Amino acid sequence: MTLSSIPLTAADLQIPAGGRRNSTLLCAPVMGESVDQMLGQIRAAKEQGADLVEVRLDFLKSFSPKQDLEILLKQSALPTLVTYRPKWEGGQYEGDDSQRLDALRLALELGADYVDVELQVAQEFFSSIQGKKPEKAKIIVSSHNYQNTPSSEELGNLVAKIQATGADIVKIATTALDISDCPRIFEVLAHSQVPTIAIAMGERGLISRILAAKFGGYLTFGAIEAGVVSAPGQPSIKDLLDLYNLRQLGPDTKVHGVIGKPIGHSKSPHLYNAAFKSVNFNGIYLPLLVDNVANFINAYSSPDFVGYSYTIPHKEDGLRCCDEVDPIAKAIGAISQMIRRPTDGKMIGYNVDYLGAIAAIEEALRASNGASPTTTSPLAGKLFVVIGAGGAGKALAYGAMEKGARVVVANRTYEKAKELASKVGGQAITLAELENFHPEDGMVLANTTSVGMKPNVDLTPLPKNALSRYCLVFDAIYTPKLTRLLREAQEVGAIPVYGTEMFINQAFVQFERFTGYPAPKQLIRDTLVKNS
Repeated sequence: MTLSSIPLTAADLQIPAGGRRNSTLLCAPVMGESVDQMLGQIRAAKEQGADLVEVRLDFLKSFSPKQDLEILLKQSALPTLVTYRPKWEGGQYEGDDSQRLDALRLALELGADYVDVELQVAQEFFSSIQGKKPEKAKIIVSSHNYQNTPSSEELGNLVAKIQATGADIVKIATTALDISDCPRIFEVLAHSQVPTIAIAMGERGLISRILAAKFGGYLTFGAIEAGVVSAPGQPSIKDLLDLYNLRQLGPDTKVHGVIGKPIGHSKSPHLYNAAFKSVNFNGIYLPLLVDNVANFINAYSSPDFVGYSYTIPHKEDGLRCCDEVDPIAKAIGAISQMIRRPTDGKMIGYNVDYLGAIAAIEEALRASNGASPTTTSPLAGKLFVVIGAGGAGKALAYGAMEKGARVVVANRTYEKAKELASKVGGQAITLAELENFHPEDGMVLANTTSVGMKPNVDLTPLPKNALSRYCLVFDAIYTPKLTRLLREAQEVGAIPVYGTEMFINQAFVQFERFTGYPAPKQLIRDTLVKNS
């Protein structure tokens, strides 16, 4: 993907250049049921930092065009984009189309800064205004596809078709069925010769809404209230500005992210974006909902997509997609971080999971024994039971073996447990056998499965009655911090070790690999506490 010069006209709205690295406008959809509600939402949008509002007339319960538009346009605290979306294009309006277009014409006359007209009726609309429109007003011609994201060729043809109507601004909204659809949206923005709005809707399209600012989108949409959205996958104004630092994104911003499924729970974007900002590093870190790792890596081959963290369930698939793998990651059989080497673009895989988890477990054991740090690990000789044989399970089993522990792997499928146990000279059992597994007291338990993770916080991988045999219980889950497993371990007298410790320790290492800067450790810790 290459960036070409794109004519952007944020200056039309007298937006101060200070502190901004792009001219992408932040537009807040206003969907009140009454004019008063809308005016209140417009004030809220301004307070939150939006540049303009999209007034969605189709949400008004009763609408008197002349009277309501006059009030809305005169009293709006921000520039206005007036949209009156019909049901057939994903909106609420079900009435006569000629009345709808009359209202949009009236909005132009009464001083709307922009009006949005659907491609299907654009020709009719332009004929009706006969070239007469206020000089400062701009007409956006839009196309919404709620089924999929067409091919690059089809999108190019669609842009040309919209341009041919006489549109001042082209708007294309597609639906991302896979995150690998988004680069086609970025291509539209990068190659466009006219101001263009291009986004992919849905959770898998989230990054298209954020990176619009990197690739030169005319505007992107942010919700005034998280979750109250005018289209699927819309982030909030607050997240765009405070979490993703939208104003600081530029054509040369380096893109990082966490690859997983699900991914909405991840705290990583909070940590890394705050840390990047604190050291003035020109990067962004995104949640990447990936269905197929190989497809993702192939689709995002641009040198600006530079590094990823890996989480459940993609750590092993990630390893298979590397050009080169660090020896430790190879031994574990999974990666937790992938970096694009700047010299040749090759993807290099690392595993730093075990460093964070094992260090946290050792620290807790030493504290409980009152022992001072020595060269001998407190794990040496301990029976170390790992639940799960996936990427994180492999990392913990390998780390425990390195420290001299005797490893037992418990997994739902015995074959996977056996395969991992044989690599670390350990024993394999099934999850069903684990409940009555009691060769000795004072064992260490490490859960590396997602059982008990938000939203399924009432689940636990092992019943409470089985936990009394363990002196320490570690849970790799960090949302919630105190899982049911850890709470019940505490109740029977075992030491709980939180997944947040593993998460934070490996975050320090990953940050340094991503940026080349020392990790701002206290800031990362504080940010995690603030967002837990």
